[in-house]
Amino acid sequence: MRLLVGLGNPDQEYLGTRHNLGFQVIDQLAQKLNVKLNKIKFSGCYYQNEDFILLKPQTYMNNSGECVFTFFHYFAIPIDNLLVVYDDINLPVGKFRYRCQGSDGGHNGMKNIIKCLGTKNFKRLRVGIGYDSQKSSLCD
Repeated sequence: MRLLVGLGNPDQEYLGTRHNLGFQVIDQLAQKLNVKLNKIKFSGCYYQNEDFILLKPQTYMNNSGECVFTFFHYFAIPIDNLLVVYDDINLPVGKFRYRCQGSDGGHNGMKNIIKCLGTKNFKRLRVGIGYDSQKSSLCD
């Protein structure tokens, strides 16, 4: 089983904002796969099949680790099968950076996930939103 997590904030006021890019990536992937995130468990909105889980934590960005930790342990996900997708203000708009491990890079959602999991050794995909970009959505 694989766990793909997109970071964001659940309230309507954050819908379509650059900081919710992780949610947007999960939504776009679900659309391409023709699936719906229609389950709620452990403060997360998700889709699950026999191969993977697509997850949008509903705990707000800074507490994402609580939801990720619970899913990770409940579904017995191997650490090598966890991928977290999130926005990075220090990367130019649309640029991707994939790493198999690393620091939180100043991102509070990642900081909380690292704290809750007790490790920095999981995959992450940072997607650039740029510091001064005026675009509200990168997935349209």
